[in-house]
Amino acid sequence: MLDPAGVALALAPRQAGVVREVVVADGVFGTVEGPLTSYRRTVRVEAPDAAGMARVHQSVDFRFVLPFWGWLLGLGLKRHLGRLSPPRRSPWWAPPDRVDLQAATSLAALCTLSVVVGYMGTVLTQTISFAADEFGAGKSAQGLALAVVRADVMVTLVLVALADRRGRRLLLLWCAAAGCVLTALAALAPSLAALAGIQVVGRSFVTGAALLLAIVAAEEMPAGARAYAVSLLGMSAAVGAGTCVILLPLADLGARGWRVLFGVALLGLPLVRAVSRRLPESRRFRTPHATAGVAGHGRRFWLLAVSALLFNVFFSPASQFQNEFLRTEQGFTGGRIALFTVLTGVPGGIGVIVGARLAERGRRRVGAVALVVGVGATVIVYLSSGWPLWVWSLLGSVVGAATVPALGVYGPELFPTSLRGRANGAIGLLGRVGSVVGLVVAGSLSNSSGRLGPAMALLALGPLALAALVLFAYPETAHRELEDLNPEDVPLPPPGLSR
Repeated sequence: MLDPAGVALALAPRQAGVVREVVVADGVFGTVEGPLTSYRRTVRVEAPDAAGMARVHQSVDFRFVLPFWGWLLGLGLKRHLGRLSPPRRSPWWAPPDRVDLQAATSLAALCTLSVVVGYMGTVLTQTISFAADEFGAGKSAQGLALAVVRADVMVTLVLVALADRRGRRLLLLWCAAAGCVLTALAALAPSLAALAGIQVVGRSFVTGAALLLAIVAAEEMPAGARAYAVSLLGMSAAVGAGTCVILLPLADLGARGWRVLFGVALLGLPLVRAVSRRLPESRRFRTPHATAGVAGHGRRFWLLAVSALLFNVFFSPASQFQNEFLRTEQGFTGGRIALFTVLTGVPGGIGVIVGARLAERGRRRVGAVALVVGVGATVIVYLSSGWPLWVWSLLGSVVGAATVPALGVYGPELFPTSLRGRANGAIGLLGRVGSVVGLVVAGSLSNSSGRLGPAMALLALGPLALAALVLFAYPETAHRELEDLNPEDVPLPPPGLSR
């Protein structure tokens, strides 16, 4: 039962939430914007009683066809659309800005690929300690192997540059498929050097796919949903990485058990094929746009390139050496490492979700705070033992995860369409330099001292300097369209017409 004001609200078209309605007939509403294939809301009002209250009946019929993830989002969508009172804002699980059907379909396909890429991107990190045992290699050799693998970015740079000319979709799919095959091939490596060599080639395609995932997401999403899209890609990649962690006990089955985890990458090929039938080309790439050169974008490039270096000089060794730290300094087995990673890493999804919401209001403060707290907690992890190890890792995971939506969106945002792939590939090159420096320094210092903690504390100076850059040098990009940030992307007029 509703009073007259409530009846009026029920009979008014809804402009907030997942869909924007339009009046089709008296008490019947359709939608002109939203991710639904079809939508119809019907409201019927009975005659009011003596107190002026009326009984209102509402039915909502909609069709929601979203590849791969529709079953999950459909549960929340039914509850959201079925409410009698009009929504004041989008639900917590939806993007702050409303998206259309193509953007929703593209994002679902991209998240599926991100699961595959996330697995391939973490399998070497999770298994190198076990592989080193089989090959009789120490921490220094592991650090060198991990540093050598960072040469993958040279091939990646060529791949993403091709995407600026040939299109995002084709290169993304080829990178994902090639990554699956080459990652599985590493299971046959006869030595640590061979493993690193195969991964240089395989990881170049995996890294290219990861960069293109973020670029396509940014080019498809509206201004108020880009950080949201990057957060979903990050969480999807975490699902892939988590799958690798869950399978890690297989490495305890024998000296060669780690090889099974590389072979699992072949299971990603059917998913890549399924995505190829549903993923359209980026609409901003399809839209006629000017060809932009590097000139005039130098400040943005060097700002992000130095940032990538400072970020990776700490986070690459912090992630790559975690299993080695847990095995050799804390005495963890493969199963206990998996338990530790799941219990302290999975809650990081909370940080990604909250960070995405906050980053759509403003990127810089969220990114800086997440860096400082996440780095500080991680350093303490490497200096701890016992239960504080678990607590600090959990804190670092939750707070530090907010860097994914807050900072991960800047690379695609700050360059025009014709330069976006090349610029982000070159930024990745400087990031790899930071990774190599961090890995070599951490490996060398830990060999001499027998502990990784002091090396991590020294390398933490990099991301702390980055936090200052984010606060005082980064532009604010929240709720600004890509064409506003990059005037070169304003659509070109048809041939024969002037602007």
